[in-house]
Amino acid sequence: MNIDFSKMNGLVPAIIQDIDTKNVLMLGFMNKEAFDKTLETKKVTFYSRTRKCLWTKGEESGHYLHMVEIKEDCDNDTLLVKVHPEGPTCHKGTDTCWGEANSYNPLLFLSELQDFIEKRHEEMPEGSYTTSLFKDGLNRMAQKVGEEALETVIEAVNGTNDRLLYEASDMFYHLIVLLTAKGLRIEDIAKELVVRHKPGWVKH
Repeated sequence: MNIDFSKMNGLVPAIIQDIDTKNVLMLGFMNKEAFDKTLETKKVTFYSRTRKCLWTKGEESGHYLHMVEIKEDCDNDTLLVKVHPEGPTCHKGTDTCWGEANSYNPLLFLSELQDFIEKRHEEMPEGSYTTSLFKDGLNRMAQKVGEEALETVIEAVNGTNDRLLYEASDMFYHLIVLLTAKGLRIEDIAKELVVRHKPGWVKH
């Protein structure tokens, strides 16, 4: 990394993001020493502009920000620091410095699941059910989507909500496997739905 610390008298802004929830937690500033210490300890360290010294987030409260990844922006003068937060981030006791809840949106897991399935597709490890689906071919994958869709319908009509969720989850999983085999992503379905939601969309 070639970070330009010269633009702000030795400092760069550091945006802190929860790597799991994707929520922005806070903004701080780092100098070269704080940056190096963050890399060394894996605990986010800032430079305090008021106290004129380094401070590691959580050294008093225990609410550390465990660094996972650091990226620099296109101008090399701003950092994006992805972390696992330990407890609330703000000194006021809230999850973020904007008073927002750092909650995880379960819909994000669909993308993570497809990332995992794509890795299975690339590596094809023995003993994996997903691997066996890819080996069985497109017709079998499509058949499984149909089977799980039918079971979902049956549970919706005659079953319980728990069983409906179970079968619908099976259907989603097999659909993502099928999409992966076709070189498509679950996000492509979301994009299609966005288009359909726009005024003036005409079915074709």
